[in-house]
Amino acid sequence: TSMFMAVIGGLLAMFIRLQLGWPGRTWPILGSLFPGGMPGGEMTPAFYLASVTMHGTIMVFFVLTTLLTGGFGNFLIPLQIGARDMAFPFLNMLSYWLYPPAIIVLLASFFVSGGAAGGGWTAYAPLSALPQAAPGSGLGQTLWLVSLALLIVAFLFGSLNYITTVLHLRARGMSMLRLPLTIWGLFVTAILSLLAFPVLLAAAIMLLFDRLGGTSFFVPAGLIVGSVPVDHAGGNPLLWQHLFWFLGHPEVYVLILPPMGMISDILAANARKPIFGYRFMVASIVSIAGLSFLVWGHHMYTSGMHPLLGTAFMTTTLIIAVPSAIKTFNWLATLWRARIRFTSAMLFALGFISLFVTGGLTGIVLGQPPVDIYFQDTFFVVAHFHFVMASAAIFASFAGTYFWFPKMFGRMMSERLGKWHFWFSFVGIYATFFPMHYAGIMGMMRRIYSPALYAHLRGVQPLNVFISIAALGL
Repeated sequence: TSMFMAVIGGLLAMFIRLQLGWPGRTWPILGSLFPGGMPGGEMTPAFYLASVTMHGTIMVFFVLTTLLTGGFGNFLIPLQIGARDMAFPFLNMLSYWLYPPAIIVLLASFFVSGGAAGGGWTAYAPLSALPQAAPGSGLGQTLWLVSLALLIVAFLFGSLNYITTVLHLRARGMSMLRLPLTIWGLFVTAILSLLAFPVLLAAAIMLLFDRLGGTSFFVPAGLIVGSVPVDHAGGNPLLWQHLFWFLGHPEVYVLILPPMGMISDILAANARKPIFGYRFMVASIVSIAGLSFLVWGHHMYTSGMHPLLGTAFMTTTLIIAVPSAIKTFNWLATLWRARIRFTSAMLFALGFISLFVTGGLTGIVLGQPPVDIYFQDTFFVVAHFHFVMASAAIFASFAGTYFWFPKMFGRMMSERLGKWHFWFSFVGIYATFFPMHYAGIMGMMRRIYSPALYAHLRGVQPLNVFISIAALGL
């Protein structure tokens, strides 16, 4: 089910890159498939913004989170702790069967009046709080919120199950400090989800009340939509940002902690030596999880935040690089003087480390308010999170699939095809996302419909064409 959503999310990414690479060009084939969003084959701004919004939503919540925690978690936790099944099989089933309805509700938004949600995957208020504000803020945005609420409930059920299973169903002699690092990653991720997702669930319900019930949690006083004043206003749109990013940044580690655990075990197996500094690896996972709740404000440096508060969030953001660096150096120490087997799983594990380090270094750059004030809302940020979150997480998923496929299905995968898969993917990701750093430095904005609208971006267009070709190849 996650892979089906990955196909949808990938197709939306192709729409984005076609528009940015060749703005204003008509695509007759796509126009016949999507006549509402591409009349005559030319992409409308509303359809483009809906593609950006739904691509981010699908890939973050409906692909990476569900694949890593739901897919690998359900298979690996009982297997690696010696349990016969999860602690609550019925709750496990319930958590899965909330997932397809969430998908149906989300995809249905493409076919309603006004189209799918177009306010970005962060759904910032007041645009998302007013049904009449703009195309993409109508019924499609309401369905987006309902879908997200269903998915969050599913995550909460799964998290309760994972925590209980790890704490109470371990085999005799399997103490917590003997757990595989994969289990530590999944266990701490479940705790993160249990603490962070309810905040976004509450925020989504409040936003639904604003849209449907006439409340004003996120709509500011004195707001005028078109020429009509919003008479019930009096809320604060920054409240939505705080609630969203209080989940949004732990969500980054919901996506990256299971891969860190999986990569640790895959590296150790293919290096044919124990992981270096096991206790430090466990401590770094726990430290990253704890610190992830103290850094959400670095997404809001340009929201009017007091400079002293911005400095506090900058400090915690830079501190969280320390346990991440511990993990990276321990991986390198594990490889030192090892008898490495360069299997497909090992190549993807090494690729994960490369992508994580590349994205992590730009994260240190963006964590500083003076720099972030310029780079925020540019393609520099897009490049950063596609390296550290999206690409690294998907590489870990590939590594885990190649590594545990024989255990799952009783047969081996092709090593030759696996290595081709790795090299094409590795080169494709760097060719697609690394040039985006330069586009961001040159001032290219995120969610921009057509770079040709701005004189200072015309020099970026050859780079956009290159990125789009690389993305299509990837």
